[in-house]
Amino acid sequence: MHAFGVRRSEEFDTAFKAVTEQAVDALLVLGDPILLHHQRIIIEFANKSQLPAIYGVKESAAAGGLIAYASDLTSQFRRAATYVDKVLKGAKPADLPIEQPTKIELTINLKTAKALGITIPPSLLARADEVIE
Repeated sequence: MHAFGVRRSEEFDTAFKAVTEQAVDALLVLGDPILLHHQRIIIEFANKSQLPAIYGVKESAAAGGLIAYASDLTSQFRRAATYVDKVLKGAKPADLPIEQPTKIELTINLKTAKALGITIPPSLLARADEVIE
């Protein structure tokens, strides 16, 4: 396993070059804000390089990524708003419990799978919350 960190837009070319040089077999793209902001170029690179990739943001599969396994961002933002409300009403942030997403969704893009020459097993398709055809 190799980690290719990107903190600024200017670092994508270097990261893509490193991915190519390391001859990786697949990518795991985390649900980081900078990666989400640049998802189009990441998806284009992965697909052009024939690299299967799984993304940490559901919207990436809809944008052409192969697979996304992620919690729903909208529900996370709603939960964050309830925390803001509690803090504005006087709650101490340190006293609020830490929450984790309770629903993780699997989205599979069959169009991308076909373009990459990948057959998704029926058992995985059956478990998917959404299949994009």
